[in-house]
Amino acid sequence: MRFIAPQRCVLSAAAFLLAMLMWQFSACHFLLPSSSSIVTSACNLCPTVPFGRAHGSSCAHRGELRHAKRIVVKLGSAVVTRGDECGLALGRLASIVEQVAMLQNQGKEMMIVTSGAVAFGKQRLRHEILLSQSVRQALHSGHNQLKDMSLPVLEARACAAAGQSGLMALYEAMFTQYSTCTAQVLVTNLDFHDDQKRQNLNSTLQELLRMNIVPIINTNDAVVPPPEPNSDLQGVNVISIKDNDSLAARLAVEMKADLLIALSDVEGLYNSPPGTDDAKLIDIFYPGDQQSITYGTKSRVGLGGMEAKVKAALWALQGGTSVVIANGTDPKVTGHVITDIVEGKKVGTFFSEVKPAGPTVEQQTEMARDSGRNLASLHPDQRSEIICHLAELLTERKDEILAANKMDMDLAVSQLPAAMLKRLSLSAAKLNSLAIGLRQIAVAAQDSVGRVLRRTRVAHNLELEQITVPIGVLLVIFEARPDCLPQVSALAIASGNALLLKGGKEATNTNRVLHQLTQEALSMHGVREAVQLVSTREEVEDLCRLDKMIDLIIPRGSSQLVRNIQRAAKGIPVLGHSEGICHVYVDTDASVDKVIKIVRDSKCDYPAACNAMETLLIHRDILRTPLFDQIIDMLRTERVKIHAGPRFASYLTFSPSEAQSLRTEYSDLECCMEVVDSMQEAVDHIHKYGSSHTDVIVTENEDTAEQFLQQLDSACVFWNASSRFADGYRFGLGAEVGISTARIHARGPVGLEGLLTTKWVLRGDGHTAADFSEHGTMKYLHENLPVTQPLAGQRDSN
Repeated sequence: MRFIAPQRCVLSAAAFLLAMLMWQFSACHFLLPSSSSIVTSACNLCPTVPFGRAHGSSCAHRGELRHAKRIVVKLGSAVVTRGDECGLALGRLASIVEQVAMLQNQGKEMMIVTSGAVAFGKQRLRHEILLSQSVRQALHSGHNQLKDMSLPVLEARACAAAGQSGLMALYEAMFTQYSTCTAQVLVTNLDFHDDQKRQNLNSTLQELLRMNIVPIINTNDAVVPPPEPNSDLQGVNVISIKDNDSLAARLAVEMKADLLIALSDVEGLYNSPPGTDDAKLIDIFYPGDQQSITYGTKSRVGLGGMEAKVKAALWALQGGTSVVIANGTDPKVTGHVITDIVEGKKVGTFFSEVKPAGPTVEQQTEMARDSGRNLASLHPDQRSEIICHLAELLTERKDEILAANKMDMDLAVSQLPAAMLKRLSLSAAKLNSLAIGLRQIAVAAQDSVGRVLRRTRVAHNLELEQITVPIGVLLVIFEARPDCLPQVSALAIASGNALLLKGGKEATNTNRVLHQLTQEALSMHGVREAVQLVSTREEVEDLCRLDKMIDLIIPRGSSQLVRNIQRAAKGIPVLGHSEGICHVYVDTDASVDKVIKIVRDSKCDYPAACNAMETLLIHRDILRTPLFDQIIDMLRTERVKIHAGPRFASYLTFSPSEAQSLRTEYSDLECCMEVVDSMQEAVDHIHKYGSSHTDVIVTENEDTAEQFLQQLDSACVFWNASSRFADGYRFGLGAEVGISTARIHARGPVGLEGLLTTKWVLRGDGHTAADFSEHGTMKYLHENLPVTQPLAGQRDSN
């Protein structure tokens, strides 16, 4: 039998044999003398704060969950039980055990409230009954008649009695693989009025946790009475244990747990029954929101439904324990659902008592999408007016912008390196340049959305057009570069796209003011919500999970940021470059003056930029020439640290420090220098070590230059020009949302055109595909027609 765990951990056959033996010989379990009470009935009210617990507060945000010390994991029947409800889902259990053991070994105090005894016992009893019936029939009739045998209905309490010891033995065998000890605690609802027994339970569990043992708690279903209808959670201060949801909630509060993770067979709490039309998963649930929920049927197994889970969760929340309800059965997430929750990732439904002042990021995305559709349907002149008004606001309100920027700079001056501070800083001159770029975008917006790219007469009275349309909802993530916000906003407005912006916390004040100005400009035509600024505590990885709402992610920032987003994106295309390893190749026919100017500008103008030179390739014939000496002197004057490539180092008696890698983006006044024998070798080197961003040749030989330009497969390839020209503004695009090194959609600086896609519009007159069949009456023409643009205001942009 193979157990599948999140890190591909497979329990050995010997371990499984050990589990089988332990089913026969019950290991040392901790059983309370008569079942301990952890709850009070309606006739014996406990105080508002359970015994021994000081007033505590639950986590206000998911990010705080990573600090949880004591954690209760509740495993519902659907999680631990197979689909046939007869036996355990061993793969899921092994995965859950590994996660719990991992957290335990990290210093967390883990407790498990588990179901499964009934299902395990049902499997064992069925096997015993089949075996005994087949033996009896064989003795009486001389041959087996298994097909005529019928199994009796198995009583749940008998199944629990037969399955409890095996369930615990299985847990113990699994946890043993991680050097983790477990202990069994069984409770019922019969003795819950006894305060002394509640105290005994608390003392027992505290001692187990002190000894680094994982308590595994279950209701003693062998003797439990049938559940009473409507007896669960009769009041704020009273909780009746009739299922493991209420048991887990009561246990978490009594033990002062920081977090309760309730795993079920659904992703979390929905506003209507899962599977119904328009059912939406609720990311965060607040007390008082119960009226907005329509509950469905209960799980296929177990006693508690979602309504019971919500009531138990709210009770635990009031007691100071944070709660997350999540899916423990989905094979795509089961292997890391518990650890993801503890790390603060957006998994399941998080219960919080702190309701944010503003909308959630999901609500922001919906608002942006709805308003963005109205933006796309505006007259081109109206979109241009919005952008021009934003350009005016950048200069008219520059004092307000610069004051906010100074606040950010004052906070960041002791925390950020000089290169990042330069990105963060704004000036009047920079704002004027931004305004000029925005006005260029406003002009381009006149002929963007709804532009006809191709017209075809498919047949008589059947014409086809391919036209440009917005992509949809864009998510742009940028670091300490507040000038990105108006640039990207203008491009989104011009292309009719909705926009979700996530800026770096270093520019919080500047971004807030710039976003207010953007929405002020959008308001002139009633599309204020089309551009949203995410200012909540959402992690980038959580934003990347909104695959049903976001159409394209564009990261602008460090290579590490881009790589993180590319890894985190789930089903959402990412437009960007992971690294900017740009090369300048100095050919043997290069001009001395051009070399010095281009190399200095490429490396020293803005070393932190993604289009800055990181590797300088020099033709071998230039070594030990005056040109080489001038290059070295210039780099020394500019305080550029040189790292020698292996071939360059071999030519020198005393060389600079050897480069650790030829595939390094320094983003500082550092660069690698390497020697090549020819232009072709330079091209091969760039293809091997470059990042397909921007690469330059400096030469006076036109034939050599043209070969370099044609052979090199990079997004930007330059001849006798600085790599720093790889920029949307310098290309005349007005601005850019980023630089893409992808092979599809858009490459290089991505401006307005890169934010458009197309759709096909077919206009007919009752045509059917059958008309063009072998026996049909019509023939295809497929004639190319002149591309004529529709009159302004007649564009179909939806």
